Amino acid sequence: MSSSPSSPLSRRTIFIGDVHGMLDELKLLLDEVDLQSGDRLVFLGDLVDKGPDPLGVVRHVRDLSTRDDLETHFVRGNHEDKHLRYYRNLSERPKIARQQAVSASGLTGFHEQADEDDWAFLHTSIPYLKLDDLNLLAVHGGIPGNMTELPALNDYLTASGKDRNFFKLVWITRYVDRTSGHVVGLGQEAENDPFWAEVYDGRFGHVVFGHQPFMEGPSQFPHATGIDTGAVHGGTLTALIVPSPERSDWLTVSVPGKRYSPPLGGSEDD
Repeated sequence: MSSSPSSPLSRRTIFIGDVHGMLDELKLLLDEVDLQSGDRLVFLGDLVDKGPDPLGVVRHVRDLSTRDDLETHFVRGNHEDKHLRYYRNLSERPKIARQQAVSASGLTGFHEQADEDDWAFLHTSIPYLKLDDLNLLAVHGGIPGNMTELPALNDYLTASGKDRNFFKLVWITRYVDRTSGHVVGLGQEAENDPFWAEVYDGRFGHVVFGHQPFMEGPSQFPHATGIDTGAVHGGTLTALIVPSPERSDWLTVSVPGKRYSPPLGGSEDD
């Protein structure tokens, strides 16, 4: 491992797809990646739920974020958002929190084990990460076809209600309406409604994303790369290593996962 940080032009940016509580696999993947001083590490969300040790994953990523030799970013996924809404609703809208606990697995157990440091770290997650030096955008889900500009991150800190729901689109998007480009709920897409990355035109740069499991390996689109390779469904856990803006320089590293969860079922819990 290098003893001093790499220059901004030579450092690696490492994107990691949906971990979903698979701490052993995450540690193995990081060993395979061979983290180096100066690396920029970007987690694409959904650290929690489905796998055996979601809290362990959160704490491991939190520890990585405290290392002075790494630059670590945590992009929010729909599963982090679900837990944070539950955390907020317990004090603000307990009836809604009870309904959440019935409809979404894993909420109460995680909440009972997590401490305030864990919740503080979950609150540091951001809706997206724009990397201008690489002309890349990191999101959990995707970009709706009708989104003409990215909502400013500073606005997210003060947004509430419907305004905050606008940010939610980048961590829930899968399919979009073939005519309007609006997000279509999972399981509600019509036969001709495309997956968002099939029609994304690169307006915000090349997008690296998770959320949608590609069981055959990372999926390349003209202006996007999907690296959720379904580890928790029995696929693999994948890291995308980007040393430069040239896509020919990019490489992926994967380790085997285990089937802790069935394939997508068409609910928010996915």
